[in-house]
Amino acid sequence: MFLAKVVGNVVSSVKNPSLEGRKMMLVKQTDLDGNAKGEELMAIDTVCSGIGDTVIVVKEGSTAQMLLEDKKVPVHTVIVGVVDKITLDNRK
Repeated sequence: MFLAKVVGNVVSSVKNPSLEGRKMMLVKQTDLDGNAKGEELMAIDTVCSGIGDTVIVVKEGSTAQMLLEDKKVPVHTVIVGVVDKITLDNRK
């Protein structure tokens, strides 16, 4: 799992039938301070996140498919939570 910022929506009128009705978002991984790192990834949204939200993302093929309860879904990245707050203890 990692933290990411939702940076966009992905709209596709033609896609694999198992993705019909699933919301797709573009996310960019962040560090604990919210600084972007890495490249953008497309993720299936299971929690109604929106652009600008900090989210929790799972990036494991079988784990992502298990969350969607369908092992045939061609998905590797899933948004599983919206972060309200991050509290760090004695961070230097």
